[in-house]
Parts: sequence; structure tokens; C-alpha cells
Amino acid sequence: MEKNTVDNEKHMVISNKELDSVVYSVIEKFKSRADFGMAKYGKNLDRDDLSVLDWIQHAQEEHMDAILYLEKLKQLHLIKK
Repeated sequence: MEKNTVDNEKHMVISNKELDSVVYSVIEKFKSRADFGMAKYGKNLDRDDLSVLDWIQHAQEEHMDAILYLEKLKQLHLIKK
């Protein structure tokens, strides 16, 4: 994995030759999600306007959503059996 520092900010250049298709797909999804967040909120995760408790709250809410999605998928799977 090749790492570069650009403009005193942390950036990583990743050669897709070193990555399998699954890892590459996940990285692309992370990049897309970061672009979406920047477009929606005008900020990225380097922001400093949230407290530790704010970050914890965001993480809890995201995980609660994920649990709901997993439960829905389980129910759909059970219905198809």
C-alpha cells in the first residue's frame, strides 16, 4: 500500500493492484459515503465541533439503524423459507 502526504493533510493512495475486489469495493463505498456526507453537511470527519459524547451518540444511532436493517433482512429471509 502506497501512502503519500499532500498539503499537510493525511491522504492515502491505494494501488488497486494490491487489493482484492471485495476490499476495493468497500473502499469505493467509503469514498462515496464521504462525498455524500460532505455534500449534505459541508463537513467531514476532521471536524472539531462535536464532543466525545456527540460522536458516541452518532455512533449509537447508526448502529441502531444497522440492527433494524438486519432484523428486516432476517424477517424477509424467514418469510421466504
